[in-house]
Amino acid sequence: MRFLTDRKRAEGRGAAGSGTEHHWQMQISAFGLALIVPAFLYVFGSSLGKSHEEVLETFSHPLPAVLTGLVLVVGMLHFRKGAQTMVEDYSKGITRKVLIMSIAAFSYAVMATGLFALVKIAL
Repeated sequence: MRFLTDRKRAEGRGAAGSGTEHHWQMQISAFGLALIVPAFLYVFGSSLGKSHEEVLETFSHPLPAVLTGLVLVVGMLHFRKGAQTMVEDYSKGITRKVLIMSIAAFSYAVMATGLFALVKIAL
């Protein structure tokens, strides 16, 4: 008699053989975002309506800067994987390839732009 968990039974299944890994990565990033997004919203919301100098002062501290960077990176990676799954489910052929590349380029561009702006503010 073999005692296998549901995860072990599902590993290696599917066309690509990596569906379980993709699912767990999405679950982990979603949990991480559920923890850090409320803190980010508090920091961001408290700086709304303040003067330019006060906002620069807020985001020049390490905690708000690191929190904002984490939200940018984890959020955009989660977006890329989720959007890629949607495209894989609902499109085919060359359209699928072009959309996946476009989604990846867009998410990395947003991530790089956001991190560049954050570094300019924080330093």
